[in-house]
Parts: sequence; C-alpha cells; structure tokens
Amino acid sequence: MKTRLLLILTALLFTCAVFAQNPTVWRGGKNGVYPDQNLLKSWPTTGPQEVWAFEGLGEGHSSPVFALNHIFVSSMIDKTGYITVLSPDGKEVKKYAYGEEYYESWPGARSTPVVVGEWLYIYSGHGVIYAFDALNGTLRWKKEVLKESGAENIKWGVTETLVIDGDKLFCSPGGKTMNIVALNRLNGNTIWTSPGVGDASAYCTPVLINQNNRKTLVTMMSSHIVGVDAENGKVLWSYEQPNQWSVHANTPIYSDSYLVCTSGYGKGTVGLKLSADGNSVEKVWFNEKLDNRMGGIVCLNGYLYGSGDKTRAWMCIDLKTGTEKWASSEIANGVVISADGLLFHYSDKGELALTEVNPSAFKLLAKTKVEKGSAQHWAHPVIENGLLYVRHGKALIAYKIK
Repeated sequence: MKTRLLLILTALLFTCAVFAQNPTVWRGGKNGVYPDQNLLKSWPTTGPQEVWAFEGLGEGHSSPVFALNHIFVSSMIDKTGYITVLSPDGKEVKKYAYGEEYYESWPGARSTPVVVGEWLYIYSGHGVIYAFDALNGTLRWKKEVLKESGAENIKWGVTETLVIDGDKLFCSPGGKTMNIVALNRLNGNTIWTSPGVGDASAYCTPVLINQNNRKTLVTMMSSHIVGVDAENGKVLWSYEQPNQWSVHANTPIYSDSYLVCTSGYGKGTVGLKLSADGNSVEKVWFNEKLDNRMGGIVCLNGYLYGSGDKTRAWMCIDLKTGTEKWASSEIANGVVISADGLLFHYSDKGELALTEVNPSAFKLLAKTKVEKGSAQHWAHPVIENGLLYVRHGKALIAYKIK
C-alpha cells in the first residue's frame, strides 16, 4: 500500500512539474516587448558591439529561443529541416534533423521552435508537428496535422509558430472540420477540433488571451479574425479581414480589452473592442496606412508602433482611436521589437536601428547595417539578458546592447 501511494505521489509530482513549465513564446510573450532594462541609449557609428556570430545555421527566417541554458534555432540544409542547439557563447552543441522543410518560394525554416521543460516542438513548412527531447534530439512523437485535416498547404508554406498552454498545443491547419485544433502536447492526441469559419490558414501565429478568467485563442485566418474558446474550441466570434493574397502573418495584439490586427498588401490595421464576457467584438477604428505585412507591431503606453507595406513608412498610432501621431521614412520598412523605452528596428534592407519610444516624434538614436548572413532580412530579432540576437539566413549574430 505504501509503495502504491509513493508511486501515485511521484506521478502527481511529475505531472505538476511537466505542466508547470513556462513555454518559450513567439516574440517574447509580450508581442515584441521584452523586459530587459538599463540598455544602451545610443550605439557607436559602427553599431553595437558584436559578441559573437554563428554562420552555419542553414537557410531560414525563424527566430532563436532560449531555454535550458542553450539557444535553439530552426533551419534548412539540402531540403531537410534541422534544430541547431548552441551554447550561450555561440558554439554548436548539437544539430538534429526533423524532416523535409519548405524549399520552394523563399526557401528555409519558417516556424520558430517552442521549448517547454525538456521538450521541443517544431511545426514544419509542410504542416508536420514534431516533438523532441530538446537537448539530445530524440523524437517523442510527430503528427501530420495538415494531411490529417484535409487542408492543402498555403502558397508560401506554413509559417505559424505553435502556441502551448499547460498540456494543450494549439495550431490552425485550416481544414474544413479540423480548422483550428488543440493537441495533447505529451502525445499528440487530439483534445478538440474546431471548424472555425471555414477559412484556410494564413501564416498567423495565434495569441492566447485571458480576460475575466476566460482563455480565448485569437488568430487570423485567410479572410477572418477568429476567437475560439481555448477550453473546447467553440467559435466565440469572427470579424471579416480579407486582403489581396490571404496573408495575415502578424500575431494579433491584445491590450486593455482592445484587439489590434494588422495585414499587409494595402489592407491596414483594425482596432476591435472585446466584450466583457468575450463572446463578441465590435470595430472601433480602422487605419489603412498601417498595413504591416509580417514585421509585427508593438503596443506601448497606449500607442502602436510599426511600419507599413505598401505604405513605405514607420508610424505611431493611438491604440484606442487609430489616429496617426507621426510617420517617418527615415529607415526602410521591417520588423520592430521593444525594450526599456526603446524600439529596435530590423529593416528589409538590412538596417538595424534604434529609436525612442515616443508618440510625439520619430527619434532616430542609432543605425547600422547587418552584413553577415544570407538572403532576406525577415527574421524577428530577440532580446535576451542584455544581448540583441539577429538572425539573417544562415547567420545568428549576438550584439551587446547593455
């Protein structure tokens, strides 16, 4: 009896430990806003100090994640996807394959890995989810969710990064019945499926919001913004948001009951107000100029900062009204993240720039050029422990910014 009780208690403790782990999250968990403080307010003319650079990743547009005192990055070499494990000083510790990656238009790994405890999850450009032991690369399970959902892959391949909460792993393959799904992250079994609103997937990494103790998964599908109950997959509301190529690659932003969703190709940004019970949304404003394609926007102190797509400018707009505060073309359009009252811009022309978080004016503090690496300047930078990590194709570069 005592032995049996001990086994039960051990199992319970193991289960609690597994589910208590905090997963790494796309764009840092605060949608591009990082907690680092006491950062440099200016850089030398040559840019911030390069601490190290690793130039053997392989092709890809994903970001690094940090867990288990290591760095994990996805990439593609000769059509095969790999996870590269680096030490904090930029040395390769291990590289393991996960399967065929997307090698057609704009080749390379798209999805950023997610690490929870000792588990690593990656969603390939062909719609296959793999779960590994993060450090040694042992495959624990895989699931061909795109094939099982009956959906066809989208034009430029799956780019969605998985969202994990407790034992649930969320993704949106876009099938007619398996449109949005929740899987058990420990074995890949289906917890629930949702028909959504019948749209195809649209390159979007969802956001999980918690309002009044109700968790809602919000994502952008090919023609709609959709909110589903994270517990059971019930569709709570939808809002029509189409654009020219059915591309909605930016994660929605949630702040103070407002949902902000931005789409490129000339579509623009919509501000929605979520009802107190979470069962509906209403349109509050629409700003056509802020038509960000895939560089993300950040929300700080009631203002939104980001660049356009067809609108060739960086902008600041009011969160609650959508009113433009300023616009600047001083640097090219691209990705933005933030920390310590600063904006870090990585433009599609390879510019790395530092500006002030300021709703009154665009204030450029420093600018340099990312020379190492290959292909497009699309990956979203990451700030971790006073270092700015910029991925440019085959290279990952760590800059000292503190």
